[in-house]
Amino acid sequence: MTRRSCAIYATGIVCAHLLIVGIALVVAQVFQTTIHNRLKKEITLTEKSQMFESWKNPPPPVYMEYYFFNVTNPEVFLAGGRAAVQQIGPYTYREYRPRENVTFLENGTKVYALNPKTFVFMREKSVGDPEVDILRTINIPLVVVMNELNSYSFFLRSFISIYIKGLGATLFTTRTVHEYLWGFKDPILTKIHSMKPDVDEYFGLMWKKNGTHEGEFVFNTGEQDYMEYGRIDTWNGLKEMTFWSSNQSNMINGTDGAVFHPLINRNELLYIFAADLCRSIHLAYVKDVEVKGIQAYRFAPPDDVLMSPVDNPANEGFCVPAGQCLGTGVLKVSVCRQGAPIVVSFPHFYQADPKYINAIEGLNPNKEDHETYLDLQPTTGVPIRACKRAQLNVILKRVMGFPETKYLNETIFPIMYVNETATVDDDSAAQMRTLLLIVTLVSNFPLLIVGMGLILLLVLVVLFCRNRQKKTAKDETAYTQVSDKTDESPDAPPGQPQKNGSYIAMDPVEAQKC
Repeated sequence: MTRRSCAIYATGIVCAHLLIVGIALVVAQVFQTTIHNRLKKEITLTEKSQMFESWKNPPPPVYMEYYFFNVTNPEVFLAGGRAAVQQIGPYTYREYRPRENVTFLENGTKVYALNPKTFVFMREKSVGDPEVDILRTINIPLVVVMNELNSYSFFLRSFISIYIKGLGATLFTTRTVHEYLWGFKDPILTKIHSMKPDVDEYFGLMWKKNGTHEGEFVFNTGEQDYMEYGRIDTWNGLKEMTFWSSNQSNMINGTDGAVFHPLINRNELLYIFAADLCRSIHLAYVKDVEVKGIQAYRFAPPDDVLMSPVDNPANEGFCVPAGQCLGTGVLKVSVCRQGAPIVVSFPHFYQADPKYINAIEGLNPNKEDHETYLDLQPTTGVPIRACKRAQLNVILKRVMGFPETKYLNETIFPIMYVNETATVDDDSAAQMRTLLLIVTLVSNFPLLIVGMGLILLLVLVVLFCRNRQKKTAKDETAYTQVSDKTDESPDAPPGQPQKNGSYIAMDPVEAQKC
């Protein structure tokens, strides 16, 4: 057997083995299963897990951007007209949110933690100085008092109205952005505090929220089931809430938004428990995106999250008292805000009923600026980019005994909205890209084997064809006639053609005669 034949046979044997082994591994999905099982085991909230430290001390910087609605025509609104507002902001703060008092429970299957948040003002990311910029907006302490007195007699309400007017308090107040956000001593609350010491005399949207937490959480570590990774087990000792009017609405579903289970697919719904909303919300897949070279799935709250119970009966449980429901796009959270007539929505009433948008001049809802979304790396479940946007509103309506509200039309009035953003930092992004590259190479190793087998198959075909061509050419060359002439030699016998010049090679008998 020639050397060329040996090479062809060896190539064929290797090619066959590669194709058989590669196809078998692809069909059996051995490498994919191994990688997935490894991810399920490694991505937990146990101390040995690589994910634990980033969960305990999140590396990506979180920024809180506060936007306020400055009222430009309070007199028109008090006379029964439509209020006009002008958005001011952002006033940006860096948010630090380490986990504290981390304690493992039940043999490491659950973990207890507090999540205090601290805010530091970022002047370079803000439009102005919150301690200088002036804001004119609704006097929320007065609205709360009016709402509490709504069930009292007309004469009592009238008396208190006169007394409050003597304090200089009106429906609209003018304060610096810093005061309205972080707190100021309010004259109404000061008087109430003198009679009820448990009532704080200071008011601010973020009063006593710098350096504090939103409650005590117990999370599932995912040690027993990777689908339970990061899921909230209890909040303030509760497995379900009691604020709402149905069992489904009172459920505490999902994570706190910091982590999600690995191996996310596009068809599932992800749940987040928002302590500031006192409810869970779900997110659905929107599209594939890329963040810093990392492929991710974008999830966002679908339209039905804040849809009216008329269109989505599942939301009827969020009507408190039962049956008293608002329209699409707004959620009344008075039940977990000590009775204050507070309503939350997306910024500028994005995805809300047009009647709320048209009631206020100066609103311009759009998806790009006002949608809440979460970009997740599907293999690991790690959030790559997050953008949580929520708006705070108050319900204004006529209250008998308070003359200032005489001409008011019931309105859900916007106060401010927050844009909470976080994007993976460059170092973490580089580590993520390296990890995903390794996962991709290992998962696709059977395909590489099949590819090598196909390349060798092509080489085998080429070698075989070239070998056939050379063999055929050799056979044809050995007996190819180059001249049709049969010159007669004078010395040759009659009828004997001359060999010289007629054929390239002579037969063996003639060769021996030479």
